[in-house]
Amino acid sequence: MLAIYKKEMRSYFINPVGYVFLGVFLTIAAGLCTYTTLQSRSYDTASFFYLMILVMIIIIPLLTMRTFAEERKMRTEQMLLTAPVSITGMVLGKFFAALSLFGGALLASCVNLIPLYIMGARDRALEESSIPVGPSTPEIIGQFLGVLFIGAVFIAIGVFVSALTENQLSAAVITIGVLALMLVLNVLNSIGSEEAGTRLINNYAVRYVIDWISVVSRYDYFRAGYLDWSAMLYYCSLVFVFLFLTVRIYERRRWA
Repeated sequence: MLAIYKKEMRSYFINPVGYVFLGVFLTIAAGLCTYTTLQSRSYDTASFFYLMILVMIIIIPLLTMRTFAEERKMRTEQMLLTAPVSITGMVLGKFFAALSLFGGALLASCVNLIPLYIMGARDRALEESSIPVGPSTPEIIGQFLGVLFIGAVFIAIGVFVSALTENQLSAAVITIGVLALMLVLNVLNSIGSEEAGTRLINNYAVRYVIDWISVVSRYDYFRAGYLDWSAMLYYCSLVFVFLFLTVRIYERRRWA
């Protein structure tokens, strides 16, 4: 697994993929942070991180579309299948390489929040008050971890879809469609009020299934600065399921 991980990390920066991903991700993050916090002089970072989840629907598929689709297109897939590494190790190596690049970009984007602490210290000095003024660090940490877990799920889905096709564009488009559908289902499931009887989806069983599929619905606790262990287990379970399916695909190809 370590050999595959190193190979993938090198490939991200030998080719322009890694630089393009980091450049686009950090540019969008800077723009969103400026718009949601600095321009409005707000210490609330919830909008920034939530909008980053929306951006990830487009950005992450561009990162994962090449993981396996490129191997099939370049006819190097058989070399991987016959290499002295297990299929599980191969899949995990590619997954963790993509997750490392995404996690590094997400961590670097948090630099945009430093001016909020500077603004908070200045406002506290001007008001001559000992009451804390500025962004909430626990909320930022919780939101960061929540977005990181959601990103891991998105990457696992992208890796799975990439294993199904040799066309990178198709892999990206299908992944974007799947991730967008998960978000749309969450929006549809939250429209209306159950107390007022105005729910768009009235069937409880359907709402329960949609709520289970939606990854965003479990983000609320992280947004408040809490570590939701059940949500973390859920995200890890989704990652496991999609990586397991990817392993099964390549186990069938190895013996086909």
